[in-house]
Amino acid sequence: MYPSFYHFLLTVLFCTAVAHMGESQGKQPVLTIEPGPGNPRNSEGDFIKLQDGRVIFIYTHYDGESTSDHASAYLASRFSKDGGKSWSQKDQLTLENEGEMNIMSVSLLRLADGRIALFYLRKNSTSDCIPMMRTSDDEAASWSGPQPVISDRPGYYVLNNDRVIQLESGRMLVPVALHKTPDSKWSNGADIYVYHSDDQGKSWQCSRQVPNPEGVVLQEPGVVELADGRLMMLTRTDAGVQYQSYSEDQGESWSAAAPTRIVSPLSPASVERIPGTDDLLLVWNNNLSEDEQTAQLRTPLNTAVSRDGGKSWEHQQVLENDPEGWYCYTAITFVGDDVLLAHCAGKRPAGTGLSVTQISRLSLDWLYER
Repeated sequence: MYPSFYHFLLTVLFCTAVAHMGESQGKQPVLTIEPGPGNPRNSEGDFIKLQDGRVIFIYTHYDGESTSDHASAYLASRFSKDGGKSWSQKDQLTLENEGEMNIMSVSLLRLADGRIALFYLRKNSTSDCIPMMRTSDDEAASWSGPQPVISDRPGYYVLNNDRVIQLESGRMLVPVALHKTPDSKWSNGADIYVYHSDDQGKSWQCSRQVPNPEGVVLQEPGVVELADGRLMMLTRTDAGVQYQSYSEDQGESWSAAAPTRIVSPLSPASVERIPGTDDLLLVWNNNLSEDEQTAQLRTPLNTAVSRDGGKSWEHQQVLENDPEGWYCYTAITFVGDDVLLAHCAGKRPAGTGLSVTQISRLSLDWLYER
């Protein structure tokens, strides 16, 4: 009796110590959403903080058998009542599949009038993939009807998850990559545009195309507003680094895409301003391998901080470094002194690279550690 009790007590103390050690390191995985029967993939979501203090995570829940980007999927949600420390364990349906293929790639935004905006891709065919917008005036309990963000020309547009932003002026920006129109062939190298709205999504206008003088493959753009009011765009490329473009007119025109020093495979990077500062947080695959094949892998996953508007990056940290891992499609939100990150975290050899979603909770102090 006593040995069993003491063994139990030591086990509890050990597990508690390990948990506290993880907390002291400032990095904790708090939820893993695994695939299962009839649910082969869970990926590409975003967070929003609700007025009652909860955090909601809405993501792409695949049903059926296929994990293809064009396979059947709907939007599901999980909730946290304690700032992201713990999460509900069952999916709650957010939005039924309304596409002939699927709906996926969620972005969430709190509008100036207090409503929540939900953005997602509605995929009907390889020539028809358009970002859609819905709003909620009851804290994500229900949603308005869908409104297309892009109505000026049909095509296959990619809008990554957690990519829609709202500037200090109130303008909303939707950065997209156009890969195909009904009259053109598919191109891996996309035409990059940014749609903007000054009336909280009632109408949208298209920017000028981002110039690509080097002719590299540009895909999956993301935009952040800098402290000086300029906008900085990062796009994934096939050139071994992220490319960068700037706008000085709130996204209506853009400088020519040019290489950065951010070493990267053909994988998206995520960048956001850290609240209360002018600093930027970058999350990306810092794959420095000299082997050409290894350099294309989406591992490791890293963070870094810039204090000079993205000119240089410091305080690099390693989030994940399993050589068999596949880490990408990050969502970022800040809750108090912590940051919540959601990203794909499957295993390449098992074929689950995009099928597993993980949410991690990081302390801001940990991000700034040297």
